[in-house]
Amino acid sequence: MDTRHLNPDGTPKYTNRLIGETSPYLRQHAHNPVDWYPWGEEAFARALAEGKPIHLSVGYAACHWCHVLAAESFEDEATAHVLNQLYVNIKVDREERPDVDRIYQIAQQMLTQRSGGWPLTMFLTPDDRRPFFGGTYFPKQARFGLPAFGELLLRVARFYREHEAELRQQNEALMSAFAQLDPPPPADAVELSDAPLRLCRQTLERTFDPRFGGFGGAPKFPHATSLELLLREWRASADSDTPDLHALYMSGLTLRRMGDGGINDQLAGGFCRYSVDEHWMIPHFEKMLYDNGSLLAVYADAYVATGDAFYGKVAAETADWVRREMQAPEGGFYSSLDADSEGHEGKFYVWSRDEVRAALTAEEYEAFAPRYGLDREPNFEGQWHLHVFRPVEDIASTLGRAHPRAQDPSGTG
Repeated sequence: MDTRHLNPDGTPKYTNRLIGETSPYLRQHAHNPVDWYPWGEEAFARALAEGKPIHLSVGYAACHWCHVLAAESFEDEATAHVLNQLYVNIKVDREERPDVDRIYQIAQQMLTQRSGGWPLTMFLTPDDRRPFFGGTYFPKQARFGLPAFGELLLRVARFYREHEAELRQQNEALMSAFAQLDPPPPADAVELSDAPLRLCRQTLERTFDPRFGGFGGAPKFPHATSLELLLREWRASADSDTPDLHALYMSGLTLRRMGDGGINDQLAGGFCRYSVDEHWMIPHFEKMLYDNGSLLAVYADAYVATGDAFYGKVAAETADWVRREMQAPEGGFYSSLDADSEGHEGKFYVWSRDEVRAALTAEEYEAFAPRYGLDREPNFEGQWHLHVFRPVEDIASTLGRAHPRAQDPSGTG
């Protein structure tokens, strides 16, 4: 909590309706000066009674840019005053209400022709809660080509007052587009085929990055289901005269590059949500349970399919991380780990050379540094986030030492 928002006796200066929620993310905002409502009838009724547009903010507990927006704007009394005066404000936890998040993510992409994400910022008409404007993160001061959030709030409210009829027409067009997202069910006589799978396979090949794996450019997401599809395509064709070896290559290279990359925590295990670069080097540091569950499965599949111990090792390390870090004492599992540590993105995951030297012997550091890039320039804000740069065999040869696997008949040591 912002210490500016404490009374002299240390109690919170502000408390809104989120204080009674069970979501940890919503409760993080319970002492904002913003007059937040949870998603529900109380907020809808007030918006309708006062004729105010709804400001909908969707995020989740581990989201770095959600925290930035909160610190810059939702904890700022001047911005909160504008929000409270002009809007009815609703906070949604996407992990608690993925249904609400999905609707407005799609709407945001339709309205702006840009990709979605979190925090999601949407403005809705008060009577039918249809979106008329939106975006993701907006900074407190204009930057990144984005307007200042406070100025945006004034402009959106003014536009709503002056152009409500036009917005209603836009909403009708948006609803028509929504209706087309779910096509009518096929007639009973339609024969199902594998044509959609063939089309997906072609699309993956067209967007495949042959150098670093993955599909498309930065930012890169793991897309475990696409990798699983490619493995299945290869396996289904393996006994034919024309096995789909390229499907195996695309999935294998991507899994190898991700496993060696900074998106995979090289020390503790567990994959971050995505890489901000094409090399899988620097991630967005939050770790999601659902990502790691699907990646654990596809690495295990790749190990079974190919016998490559690398995939089995990554699968085991991911499973160990899930059990160690994500399982609650009661037996359930936590949904995510925050990207921030002590108020800084990724602080828990980056190293200085002195920190690494202090943790290792001189002999260990001599091998560790070239393996993970500490013999190169820093790769994250003057420090090092670990990423495999050189094979163990290459380092062992350079240092004149026997490769440890040469002494391990199982090939998994």
